Amino acid sequence: MKILLTGAAGFVGSHALRYLLNETDADVVCLVSMEHMGVSARIRQVADEYNSKASQYDRGISDRVKLIRHDLRTPIDSVTIEQIGPIDVIWNIASESHVDRSIEQPVPFIKNNVDLILVMLEYARIVKPKLFLQMSTDEVYGPAPLGHNHVEWETHLPSNPYSASKSAQEAIAFSYWRTYGVPVVLTNTMNIVGEMQSSEKFVPMVMKKVAAGEAMTIHASADGLIGSRYYLHAYNLADAWMYLTNAYVMGVDLSDGPGFNIPMYGDGTDRPAKFHIVGEREVDNLQFAQMIADEMGMPLKFKLVDFHSSRPGHDLRYALDGSKMESMGWKAPLSLDQSVSLLVKWTLDNKEWL
Repeated sequence: MKILLTGAAGFVGSHALRYLLNETDADVVCLVSMEHMGVSARIRQVADEYNSKASQYDRGISDRVKLIRHDLRTPIDSVTIEQIGPIDVIWNIASESHVDRSIEQPVPFIKNNVDLILVMLEYARIVKPKLFLQMSTDEVYGPAPLGHNHVEWETHLPSNPYSASKSAQEAIAFSYWRTYGVPVVLTNTMNIVGEMQSSEKFVPMVMKKVAAGEAMTIHASADGLIGSRYYLHAYNLADAWMYLTNAYVMGVDLSDGPGFNIPMYGDGTDRPAKFHIVGEREVDNLQFAQMIADEMGMPLKFKLVDFHSSRPGHDLRYALDGSKMESMGWKAPLSLDQSVSLLVKWTLDNKEWL
């Protein structure tokens, strides 16, 4: 199987590449632009790890991975299409994803994410993959009231330009699924953590504050209610995507049943397949910061700040219902405790990533 992966130099995309190399025999073509938050060191890190175990594999990294530099805001020309060659599956992960940056510079942020999905869907119209997996976020639904976890296909109520751009990506993908028959499958994912994450994200920020003995800002409501998430390790996301790829493309038996046919409009269904990929349990951000500090063996200093009243584009609670994926037989391979232990130990051993 040959997979075209976007975003391989990004945090989530690099974990997807690592997973595909270590857990599958798939060949991977990586379209990378390096125009935004892509870091070439992530790809080198994954390649070095793979090469260090090369004796375990029949093929080296150069046999399995092809890197092609391309600005994903611009159409994929015929020469590049020839260089990519035939592909079976598209894993479309690349996107701008930092909420604060989307609030500070909404126009280029939204244009990037909209242009990117159009470029990839137009490419899919030409090459006709067996599956187009599109990554989306819990944030398209807006904040989740206490006691409620959003289910697939609930109304989108995005709170900020980032989540609005991801909602737009879903809508455009939906239209290409219906109008052109692109075999789209959508996934919405909770907050993702793991090794090599950008320093602007929550986990690296906590680790830096704890290591320096400084107080970490924890966002809360005006009455002291702390924000919460279902944190998910990037390895678990990649595992879920491979699970779906096996189900829809490889026909692998799942949950004591056969693989699935991709729902298509011409078959009488009114929408594409859509799945929520969710962490095992909900924790508030103070609890999660404390887990990180405990794993580091150092005390956590913190201050609660009413951030959401002054920044209406940020939501206090996100929550998705993951029962649909569970009913298919998928179970996250890494628990939350294992995820925290893994990412903290790795980062302490590779401090350049802080």
